[in-house]
Amino acid sequence: MADILPFLKSMLSVSGLSGYEAPIARVIKEKWDTLVDETSMSRVGSLHGLKKGSGKSPRPSIMIATHMDAIGMMVSKITDGFLHITNVGSIDVRVLPGAQVTVHASSGEELPGVIVMPPARLLPEEAGNGVLEIRYLLVDTGLLPRDVEKKVKVGDLVSFANEPLELAGEIISGHTLDNRGSVAALTVCLEELQNKSHVWDVWAVATVQEETSYLGAYTSAFALRPQIAIAVDGTFAKGPGANGWQTFPMGKGVGLCLGPNMHPFLHAKLKELADKLEIPWFLDVTPAHSYTDAYPMQTTAEGIPTALIEYPLRYMHTPVEAVAVKDIQRVGRLLAEFIASLEADFVESIVWE
Repeated sequence: MADILPFLKSMLSVSGLSGYEAPIARVIKEKWDTLVDETSMSRVGSLHGLKKGSGKSPRPSIMIATHMDAIGMMVSKITDGFLHITNVGSIDVRVLPGAQVTVHASSGEELPGVIVMPPARLLPEEAGNGVLEIRYLLVDTGLLPRDVEKKVKVGDLVSFANEPLELAGEIISGHTLDNRGSVAALTVCLEELQNKSHVWDVWAVATVQEETSYLGAYTSAFALRPQIAIAVDGTFAKGPGANGWQTFPMGKGVGLCLGPNMHPFLHAKLKELADKLEIPWFLDVTPAHSYTDAYPMQTTAEGIPTALIEYPLRYMHTPVEAVAVKDIQRVGRLLAEFIASLEADFVESIVWE
């Protein structure tokens, strides 16, 4: 199996906040151009890669959705050269003070900065002594106030700037593993399919705005109208203070999610295939909304039978998310083998049970 780590690290070093995904889309497109028959951009910026099947036209198609957008921040106000910020997507504010960031300035420059927390004595009494709300945090670029006013405007984006870090145990840590880890898994799948015959067309999709509106999955599913769909995303890994039934060990396998957004027939088929291939897996039960691209794909048009495959992720929505590279590779292999197993009349066999 090809080493996916260099490509994954390259994605973790690029911005691409929700609604502003162009920088990461370019990186993914360059990679996918070598693995699919054609690539295109949707009207809202999602990347579509089509790998044609060998079946008789018109062929059925499967859509694999992996969102490429990232959480981040936006400048909300400028005071004496310091930048006030607000969040783009959901951020765990406890980890923001001290974070390294890049300010994507209106001047066209990318300014390095750090998020700072003012001393308690300088904050209003209502700020309290605990975790500060994001509105009390500031970004310091080191520039004089007059230079900041010339370069930075309200609405400029602020992204995490820490570089990916390889930890012991084949663990990778970085600020956008949710969900660029799934883009890497889909890339593993496409590489595996270079040497496998598959009847169905494959739509590899890097969606936009999953963190804010699910826009990319809604619009791509509506435009492509696949017969079935699979979303790939991170789930909660076990770690400090996270050991309940909703968490799973890293490096021990892939998650097969079951709940209202997932079709039980597809779930059963993926489970059977994982057992056959001896790919370790765990059951992730989601009793309500999955908060992934599975939901918008499932509810598009007349409804699309959808599954959700996951990899465990520690420290979700922080700058130091962590995953086991082997789990990403396992997801990619399972996707490829499932696609290769699809027969022309598979859709006719789908039943709700």
